[in-house]
Amino acid sequence: MLEQYWVVKQEPASYSWDDFVHDGQTTWSGVRNYQARNHLRSMRIGDKVCFYHSVTEKQIVGIAKVVLDAFSDPTADEGDWSAVKLAPLIALRNSVPLEQIKNDPLLKLIPLVRNSRLSVTPLSAKEFARVLQFADTRLE
Repeated sequence: MLEQYWVVKQEPASYSWDDFVHDGQTTWSGVRNYQARNHLRSMRIGDKVCFYHSVTEKQIVGIAKVVLDAFSDPTADEGDWSAVKLAPLIALRNSVPLEQIKNDPLLKLIPLVRNSRLSVTPLSAKEFARVLQFADTRLE
């Protein structure tokens, strides 16, 4: 199966990239939007995930990977919600701010921009490569 690419959004005051790196991995839970939940369910082990600091910073700051496919969200008291397990891969050499994303012809129409309320969104391989290019970061 082809590798997929994603963006997850998190307020840095609640759970930052540094917190994530310190923890070594995390259960990405608490998503209560059906479209975002379905994106979580589409994630597969090995998929790459851009970690986006929302609200105050509005920038992609790191790359993570999916280490466990979707499972029942342990934080859900009711309903059919899902979570995945993520692990940090690499901090970006240069963060990629939302303004740069919006001004790029390839990235300006990605779901992060078009549907900013979603906390989990897909990226194409070309879009992910462009983020890495802007970040001056390579994955080994």
